[in-house]
Amino acid sequence: MAGDPVADDPPAGDWVAVATDAARGGTAAATGVRDLASAAADAAGVTLRTVHDVTGIAAVADFFSDVWQTPRSTPPYPAEVLHSLVHAGGAVHAAYSPAGERLAGASVAVFGPPGDADVYSFVAAAVASDRGVGYAVKQAQRVWALERGARTMRWTFDPLVGRNARFNLVKLGAAGTEYLVDFYGPMADGVNDGDESDRLTVTWDLAAPHSRTAEEGDRTAAEGDRDAAPATHLAPDGDPLARRDLADSRVWCRVPDDIVKLRATDPLPALRWRHAVREVFTEAFAEGYVATGMSRDGWYTLTRPSTEGHA
Repeated sequence: MAGDPVADDPPAGDWVAVATDAARGGTAAATGVRDLASAAADAAGVTLRTVHDVTGIAAVADFFSDVWQTPRSTPPYPAEVLHSLVHAGGAVHAAYSPAGERLAGASVAVFGPPGDADVYSFVAAAVASDRGVGYAVKQAQRVWALERGARTMRWTFDPLVGRNARFNLVKLGAAGTEYLVDFYGPMADGVNDGDESDRLTVTWDLAAPHSRTAEEGDRTAAEGDRDAAPATHLAPDGDPLARRDLADSRVWCRVPDDIVKLRATDPLPALRWRHAVREVFTEAFAEGYVATGMSRDGWYTLTRPSTEGHA
């Protein structure tokens, strides 16, 4: 998450419309997650708070400006917008350093349409050094959502940023469920300049237990299956970009080692990667695949829902 947008257009609505029975069930589910969030904050060395006051929200807006490398006079998420979202029933979470004087991470979440038990993570970011801050912030969002009856959370991220994919799909256990082509149009924010703004929507089952096995890394057997599968597409560097197993149960797709650096130093090859990965994802999603994993060496795993596993 650090330094990369994971934002989307917020849906209208307010959490108070969520059914009472769902809220009661969500509160029960939040009990264990609350302990997880507290442990994550302790491990990251931060204090997590929901932010309501004008001064605190202004500091969060400044933090987002620093992450997205925009002038503080023109923040990507203005303080007045954040304040309005909180007033409408959303939540701004912030992670503070031990002394409480410095922001290390922040997020914004809102509910979907009235009666819908779905939360949208409008934006989330952490400092570049992270140290687990991003994970702690997401768990704080998760607790807040479960306490209000939510069942799932959605957000978007740049599918070419492998570390974000691994965080979302492996660390959190979410799944990539929708591929959005050039979602925002041109972006001049200091991070995405010169690229097309494709995004992958992820859906996170907030109440589902997430196996530590998934967090601990790659599965050797799955990597062996991948390497043995026929290549279906070539990457801009000439090596295999995508592979598909003979049973049509899994597709693998590779992303560059560091798209942010490549985009800054050599925009044309970066754009070629964008188009190449787009082709693989749009073809696979049209056939019913979803993204369920990301290896340490930069390969997505896409599976069909009937065979879905976080590999």
